[in-house]
Amino acid sequence: MEARPKSSGELEVRGDKDHPSNFGKLCTKGIALGDTVIHDGRLLAPTKKQQGKAETVSWDEALNLTANKFSEAIEKYGPDSVAFYVSGQLLTEDYYVANKLIKGFMGTSNIDSNSRLCMASSVVGHKRAFGTDTVPVCYEDLEKAELVVLVGSNLAWCHPVLFQRLRAAKQDNSDLKVVVIDPRVTETCSIADEHLAINSGSDVALFNGLLAYLTTNGYLDAEFIEANTNGFEDALQSALLESDIEHKTGLTASQLARFYSDFATTDKVVTVYSQGVNQSSQGSDKVNSILNCHLATGKIGKLGAGPFSVTGQPNAMGGREVGALANTLTAHMEYDNPQHLQAISDFWGTENLASKPGLKAIDMFDAMLEGKIKAVWIMATNPMVSLPDSAKIEAALKACPFVVVSDCIADTATTRMADLLLPAQGWSEKSGTVTNSERRISRQRRVLPSPGMAKPDWWIVSQVGQRMGFGEAFDYLHEGEIFREYAKLTTLENSNGERDLNLIGLTQLDDQGYSKLSPQQWPVLEVQQELTNQRFFSDGSFFTQDKKANFIAVSHSEPISQASEAFPLLLNSGRTRDHWHTMTRTGLSARLAEHQAEPFVLIHPQTAKEYGVESNQIVAVSNEQGKCLVRAQIS
Repeated sequence: MEARPKSSGELEVRGDKDHPSNFGKLCTKGIALGDTVIHDGRLLAPTKKQQGKAETVSWDEALNLTANKFSEAIEKYGPDSVAFYVSGQLLTEDYYVANKLIKGFMGTSNIDSNSRLCMASSVVGHKRAFGTDTVPVCYEDLEKAELVVLVGSNLAWCHPVLFQRLRAAKQDNSDLKVVVIDPRVTETCSIADEHLAINSGSDVALFNGLLAYLTTNGYLDAEFIEANTNGFEDALQSALLESDIEHKTGLTASQLARFYSDFATTDKVVTVYSQGVNQSSQGSDKVNSILNCHLATGKIGKLGAGPFSVTGQPNAMGGREVGALANTLTAHMEYDNPQHLQAISDFWGTENLASKPGLKAIDMFDAMLEGKIKAVWIMATNPMVSLPDSAKIEAALKACPFVVVSDCIADTATTRMADLLLPAQGWSEKSGTVTNSERRISRQRRVLPSPGMAKPDWWIVSQVGQRMGFGEAFDYLHEGEIFREYAKLTTLENSNGERDLNLIGLTQLDDQGYSKLSPQQWPVLEVQQELTNQRFFSDGSFFTQDKKANFIAVSHSEPISQASEAFPLLLNSGRTRDHWHTMTRTGLSARLAEHQAEPFVLIHPQTAKEYGVESNQIVAVSNEQGKCLVRAQIS
C-alpha cells in the first residue's frame, strides 16, 4: 500500500497498483489503517510499575532493568527460567534479533509466537510431509486452477483481497469450480458451487475418505508415488480403516461422492486451508490428511495445483523463517542436525546456542504459573485476551516475578499485568520487511515520525543484548544491516539447495538497495527485477533426507471438547471482517466498528426457541473456562 501524511495527522492510504500481492486492492482494515495512527492511547515512554503506581523512566533505566532481571534469572535459575512471547505483528528484522538473543545468547529456546495459535499446525504438517515448512504454491494458482477447495477458511472476511481475486477468476472462467468446506454458512459461500457443512472437527475423516476413494477408483498417480514419496501404504491403510464417514462428517453419500469425484477428475486443484483446519487439537493431522491427497494424485508443484496454507498475520511467515517458534531453528535449520547447530553458532559467534526445543505458548504460561519462568518478555501481542483460559493467563503473569511488555498501545489487558512497559513503534513508523503466504518479501517503509520515545523493536532488543554483555553481536545501526545478516544466514549449509529458504541474491544489498527493494519471492538466488511466480516441488524433489515426500498416516479423533449434560451446545468460533488482534488497533477506527459494533453469537432458530432467546437479546454464553455476555443473532 501507499500512504501519505495529511494535515490532520492521519494518513491517506491507498493500494499499490504495482504490488504483485494485491495489485492495488485493499480490505476494509487496510483502508482504515490511516485512522489508527493517532497518538491517543499510545504508549509514549518507558513506564515502570511498582506497588500499583506507574512511573515514567528513561530508556537507560528501562533497558538496564530488563537486562539485569533476565541476567539475574539466568544466573540463579538457568537459561530455561526466561522466555519471550512474540507476535506476527513484528517485522522480520525484529523477529530475527529477538530470536538471536534468546536462542543464541541467553541459551534457551523458550521463545514462541502467537502464530502458535494459528499457523503452527501447518508448520508441523509441512515439515512432516516435505522436510521443511514450505508453502509450495502462489496466489496466481487460484486463478489458474480448475477446482478451488476452501477448507476451514472464510476467505471473504479473513483474506478479502485474495477472495476478490478468486471471485474475479471465477467470473472470467465459468469452468472454475469452488467448493467450501465449513460447518458454517459464511460470506465465502457466496461464490461456492458446493458448500459442504461438515461436522466440526471431522476434516481428517473427510480427506481419509478421499484418499480411499482415489485408490479404489483408480485415480492415483502411481508413477509419482513410486518415484517421489514414502509411506503411502501406511497412510492408505489408515484411510481404508476410516469407517462411517457419512456419520462422522454429517455429509450425505451423494455430497461425498460429488466432492470426491470433482477432486479425482480435475487436474488443476488448489486446496486452500486456514484456521478451521489449524486451530484444532488435531490440526497437524488435518493438514497432513490434505497433503496426502495432493501427493497421491501428483497435484503439487504445478500451475494451478497444490495445497495452500494461507496465513493470517502480516508477518507470521517471517517469524517462521527466522525460527521464532519454540520448536524451530533459524532459516529452516534443524535442532537434530549437529552441522546446523555448529554453523549457526559459528555465524553468530556464540557458545550458548540452545540445542533443543523450548516451551510452546501454552506450556510457557503453565511454566509461569508453576514458578519455573522468572522473567518473560511479551512483544506486540495481547495474550490476556487471545490465549485460552484468560483467568489462568492472568494468574500466570501474576506469578512471574518480572513481566516486560513491548507495545505501541498503552492500555491493553496484557500491559496492565506488566512490571515494565517499553514503547515500540507502530505501523507507519517502523521500517523493515514482511513475508506473505506465497513467500513474497515486501518492504515496509517508515512514513511518520515516532511519537514520544517509541523505538523499533529490533533496537530495543539489541540494546538489552548489549547490556547483557553481548555487545558486538547486537551492534546494529540500521534495519538493513539486520536483513543482510539474516539473508547470509539462509545460505549456511545451503550451497546446493539443501533447504528451501535461500536469500543469497539479497546478501549484497547496500543500504540504498535495501531501501528501494521491490517485492521478492523466495528462494531469491538473484535480485528479482520483474514479477516472479515460483512453485516448489515441480521436479518431484523434496527437502527430506532422501528427497522424497512423506505420506503421514492419520486417523479421525473426536474433538477434545464434546457436548455434555452440563454444556449441551457446540460453540464454533470465527473471525469478524473488520476487527483483528483483540481490537487494540482496529478498535481505534470508528468506521471499522460499523460492520459489527459489538460481540455476537449466532444461534440456530431451533436452539433459540428451546432456550427462549430472541434476536438482539443479550445472552450469557459459558463453558468450563468462563463466561461472556454477547448479543444474540438468530441465524
